[in-house]
Amino acid sequence: MTNVHPTAIVEDGAQIGQDVEIGPYCMVGASVVLGDRVKLHSHVVVAGHTTIGEDGVVFPFASVGHAPQDLKFKGEASRLVIGSRTKIREGATLNPGTEGGGMLTSVGNDCLLMAGAHVGHDCMIGDHCILVNNATLAGHVHVDDFAIVGGLSAVHQFVRIGRHAMIGGMTGVESDVIPYGSVIGNRAYLSGLNIVGLKRRGFDRETIHSLRKAYRLVFAHEGTLAERVEEVAKDFAEVGPVMEIINFLKAESTRSVCTPKYDSSAG
Repeated sequence: MTNVHPTAIVEDGAQIGQDVEIGPYCMVGASVVLGDRVKLHSHVVVAGHTTIGEDGVVFPFASVGHAPQDLKFKGEASRLVIGSRTKIREGATLNPGTEGGGMLTSVGNDCLLMAGAHVGHDCMIGDHCILVNNATLAGHVHVDDFAIVGGLSAVHQFVRIGRHAMIGGMTGVESDVIPYGSVIGNRAYLSGLNIVGLKRRGFDRETIHSLRKAYRLVFAHEGTLAERVEEVAKDFAEVGPVMEIINFLKAESTRSVCTPKYDSSAG
């Protein structure tokens, strides 16, 4: 049975699934959809056209779905969609989309947004992503599956972060981060591959070796980046993770790509 605390306010029109728990002093807006078994701890506000998937959990003082921090926003009925089993910790803020970005902010399944994390308007976050305490995503950021954004980090608008990438704590990210990459710095530079993450997720030694070799070739000093990318694409055409990096580098983007600061053979 759904359990709504007497002090909570659930506006008429809200769609509440089965076995939902809405704790003390929570507020749920009229256009909100809560999936089955969602749990809102005390003092949670869910507003706007927001959907939270089944088994989602939101901790106290999180603000989910309020108007984006964009002066161009004029009250459009944009959406915020959060997948299943995603946990949103204390004080996190998530904003819906805007007309200039497709009217949608999306967070995938099985994500963890730690205390104070911010997801700006029109962001697209994949599955199994982690935003550590006070990690901040500006508008229009794309974060692919299994990426981790370290604590107190800030990601510039329109930046892309590839799958399995790792953003070190207190890093300012102005450029795109390749899949499997690891970046760190006051302004992020590529410090190698996210080897620890790859091992934890079961990538075999041969694949990791191929990624290391391809990384060294792509970021070598000889020739242009475009030439090196084409050479690696030929040599590693059968290695899926390497081709994922190649396709990422070839894709259109409004941002440059993070590159190594020192020895390009690192990783």
